[in-house]
Amino acid sequence: MDFYRKVRAQQDQVDDGTLKVSVFTEDGTRPVKDALVRISYTGESGQTVEEVRTDSSGQTPVLDLKTPPLEYSMEPVEEQPYAEYTIQVEAEGFENTEIAGTQVLPGVQAQQAVKMAFRAEASFERLVIGPHTLFAEYPPKIEESEVKPVDESGEIVLSRVVIPEYIVVHDGSVNDTTAPNYYERYRDYIKNVASSEIYATWPDDTIRANILAIMSFTLNRVYTEWYRNKGKDFTITSSTAYDHKWIRGRNVFDSIARITDELFENYLSRPDVRQPILTQYCDGHRVQCRNRGWMTQWGSKSLGDQGYSPIEILRYFYGNDMYINVAEEISGIPSSWPGYDLNIGATGEKVLQIQEQLNVIADAYPAIPKVNADGIYGEQTSASVRKFQNVFGLPETGITDYPTWYKIQEIYVAVSRIAELN
Repeated sequence: MDFYRKVRAQQDQVDDGTLKVSVFTEDGTRPVKDALVRISYTGESGQTVEEVRTDSSGQTPVLDLKTPPLEYSMEPVEEQPYAEYTIQVEAEGFENTEIAGTQVLPGVQAQQAVKMAFRAEASFERLVIGPHTLFAEYPPKIEESEVKPVDESGEIVLSRVVIPEYIVVHDGSVNDTTAPNYYERYRDYIKNVASSEIYATWPDDTIRANILAIMSFTLNRVYTEWYRNKGKDFTITSSTAYDHKWIRGRNVFDSIARITDELFENYLSRPDVRQPILTQYCDGHRVQCRNRGWMTQWGSKSLGDQGYSPIEILRYFYGNDMYINVAEEISGIPSSWPGYDLNIGATGEKVLQIQEQLNVIADAYPAIPKVNADGIYGEQTSASVRKFQNVFGLPETGITDYPTWYKIQEIYVAVSRIAELN
């Protein structure tokens, strides 16, 4: 509890971060309105520092919280660079829920999603978020070939690179038969891993390089059906010895979420290699891997500080024949990006589609105003898009740009499926 004692005794030696909590039903598609959210320092749950209620979109206000100094996350140090908070949520008709260990960094917004199960009887669910991989000891990655053989008898390989809607995460090591599997949206998985393995306070281009490496590694597992070819029933594990660190229920950060939404169609390629490259890496501080031709996370941070672009960072570690590619298809998306921003004055089928989808989403998220579906992008549509962006953590421009388009598609599919089941 050293950090929390410093908060009380030495207020001038701490920084500030922000936290926004979003409360949903267990399937993640419906907001929970008027939920009571209490926030305390982890380990001191009796000392509430904030108590708020969610709005009609299931969200709390953005809360200012104390954190360790920014410099702790900018260089490898022994001090913990993030604060840990416990979030307790109560709502009528739902199980009481607690998440311990939500990580808050200085100068960035932590985003904590809380999924609540309907209450059959008095019950309680508690999740504990484990420590960040750059702060705690985790098993180092077991080296693999970055390109998998695809011509061996019995090898299962997809015919093209497709961004999956979901992946199945095995929450343990490969041969741990007691570990559960979880269905996770691909983008949510990437955001979770990146928030668990790099610091959101780092330069944007460092974050981009690391997210591209995480996505390419993940898509190699998808494309080669690596574990399914070995008789497993999952896509990837949460073990750092084999794959990435994924932590069930953990919070993500706004900078990481924004960049993932910007890049999620991409992966890394080499000439004349069809499959995404299995881009392995290590931290470069506790574990060294430069002699293997891998990226180091702290090294990528140093290059970002020097103004290197994402592809320059990646080529510094993986070689000059590494390049960024784009997947041929995105699963679970009703219609592909039109290739240009939709703004006031735009007309046509793509505008009509967005208007109709926003109206369906508004049934689940009443704070989003419905629009007249006429195929004309006017002030009314712009205001509806702006509120959608506010609810789902996107820049509030009122313009349907690339990240907004695909977020609308994602939420539309989710709420439509639930409506069909009902």
